[in-house]
Amino acid sequence: MGRKYSFEVNRTSTASPEALFALEADGPRWAEWGRPLIVQARWARRGTGDPDGVGAVREVGLWPVLIREETLEYELGRKHVYTFAGGRPLKDYRAEVLFTPMAGGGTHLRWTGSFTEPVTGSGPVVAATLRNVIRLFSAKLVKAAETGR
Repeated sequence: MGRKYSFEVNRTSTASPEALFALEADGPRWAEWGRPLIVQARWARRGTGDPDGVGAVREVGLWPVLIREETLEYELGRKHVYTFAGGRPLKDYRAEVLFTPMAGGGTHLRWTGSFTEPVTGSGPVVAATLRNVIRLFSAKLVKAAETGR
């Protein structure tokens, strides 16, 4: 069994937690703000109860490479937790996105992830790659929420 690794990305935004959450948790909207890495985004399955909530599976990427992410926890405007559906491309992957209102307005965004290294010794490189990808996505998310694009 491989070692566990994790990463964390923090950002602040002038946008509200609700505005940021609405963009991040809505699968199809990733194609609006996630370019050039995300060109296609859609729901593969809707959630139980809330269609965007627990059990929902979004597919994001560019065909034929689509990543499937299943929602594990969903607290409207505050928290979105997901994993890779089917355990791919990383074993035991779990990401948590927290949207915390700041006292003077705006939002503190905290995006964390953890996984089991797929091949012994690959953990540090995979963690660094994921951190950089999430840095990119979180910057795009903040910009989209702040500018409305």
